[in-house]
Amino acid sequence: MRIAITDSAAEHIKRQIAGRGRGLGIRLGVRTSGCSGMAYVLEFVDEPQPEDQVFENGGASVYIDPKSLVYLDGTELDFVKEGLNEGLKFNNPNVSAECGCGESFTV
Repeated sequence: MRIAITDSAAEHIKRQIAGRGRGLGIRLGVRTSGCSGMAYVLEFVDEPQPEDQVFENGGASVYIDPKSLVYLDGTELDFVKEGLNEGLKFNNPNVSAECGCGESFTV
């Protein structure tokens, strides 16, 4: 199982942690939500959980719990700027459908 973190995503993660003033990385997970069934969840990690899988690039760490990793395996985490909007983008090969608003997905 693997997660890829682009260089631009790694830089973004490091900037967010530096701005916060503390943290080891971010946690990427999924939860039941929305009209399509699943949604991505991001939060800062101050203390890792023993069962976490850790993926790194350029000094940025992404922590994922085993239950979420099943749905995220092969995902590329990228940072994109589109017009005035910017943020992390999840290129998840496991997604079979997404809702119209982009909030949730189906695996």
